[in-house]
Amino acid sequence: MLSGKRILDLSWVLGGPFAGQLLAQLGAEVIKVEALDGDYARRVPPVSDTCDSPFFLSVNRGKRSIALDLKSPGGKQALDDLVREADAVIYGFAPAVPARLGLDFATLSGINPRIVVAQIIGLHDEGEYANAPAFDLMLQAMSGVMSITGEEGGKPVRVGYQVADLAGGLYLALATVAALVKSLSTGRGEHVQISLFDAQVALLTWQAQGWLSGGPVPRATGARHAMIAPSDTYLAADGKWIALAPTGEAFWRKLCETLGRVELADDPRFRDAAARIGNIEALTEELGALIATRNSAEWLTLFTEARVPAAVVHGVDEALRHPLTRARRMVEDVKHPGTGEHVTMLGNPFKYEGTPVLDYPPGFAADTAEVLQRVAGYTQDQIAVLARAGAVGLATEGGRP
Repeated sequence: MLSGKRILDLSWVLGGPFAGQLLAQLGAEVIKVEALDGDYARRVPPVSDTCDSPFFLSVNRGKRSIALDLKSPGGKQALDDLVREADAVIYGFAPAVPARLGLDFATLSGINPRIVVAQIIGLHDEGEYANAPAFDLMLQAMSGVMSITGEEGGKPVRVGYQVADLAGGLYLALATVAALVKSLSTGRGEHVQISLFDAQVALLTWQAQGWLSGGPVPRATGARHAMIAPSDTYLAADGKWIALAPTGEAFWRKLCETLGRVELADDPRFRDAAARIGNIEALTEELGALIATRNSAEWLTLFTEARVPAAVVHGVDEALRHPLTRARRMVEDVKHPGTGEHVTMLGNPFKYEGTPVLDYPPGFAADTAEVLQRVAGYTQDQIAVLARAGAVGLATEGGRP
């Protein structure tokens, strides 16, 4: 896939590092370039002398870590020497910072004409928004995502994970790959920019287009779908929730048969998609009363046999223990480089021949010396001089800054 491509990942915290990890999962060599005080994500609790931050671990597998002071002449020169041998640079600086640090596309392409520079920003690169802080909750609020999340008439609710940061990372990785393809075919690099705000607005898809086409303002409807019925969650006798999504007439009839209420399929209130949406409260009451008569395992067995689209609502722990998760290798055991113990970590969603099992995330500056020697041709004496000058950071005991 991306084997042989070298990416310099100057990003930190979540969105950018997630993009870097995706590129590593696609086979690229990803070199994480950290400041001398390390990525802040390394210090996000819970963290201890024996436990690395799960926040950091989740988005930094398969990378190498080097530490550079980009404000020092020696640190900046080291980066330039790495850029000369790299295929792409990704970062998440505020819009004005790259030019100030000499990391803008014009400067880096002068060093390496085929370099790809992929930049993630919060809102916009001009005017009042250029320097505004942009955290995940803000972005979910500003983009309208929170207004369609949660129960109808309830308090606005954020998506349960940091969807703004992570979606931005997905877009950043995709843009980087596309620019690498262009660079490969033309020999010229490209500057691509992803706004976290843009990514959230783009993901509104049919809800946004519905309003743009003259429809009503979308609103929160809980687990219920605004245009398809039934598509909701129902409480089973054992207190677990069942998600039902029998989209289309064939699945609707199969659901009614499995519930032992075949007559519901031809009930005038529910006989077609429009009728079911128009009588959604009555439909919810009927289905809710039926689902409440058996426990979730019984229902899931019946629905599975009948091929009715249904699932039990799992907790994160249940999802990670599910046989399908293991079958898809979405959890895997990785050797900790310090202790030698095996640690269970999230797997790689990209499945292709030779899919790599990514290494445990790197200790802080664990690879500074090796990368500068191998990639940039530095000698040990040169690296030692830079370290004494505070231009680069070297590996620390315990892998922490």
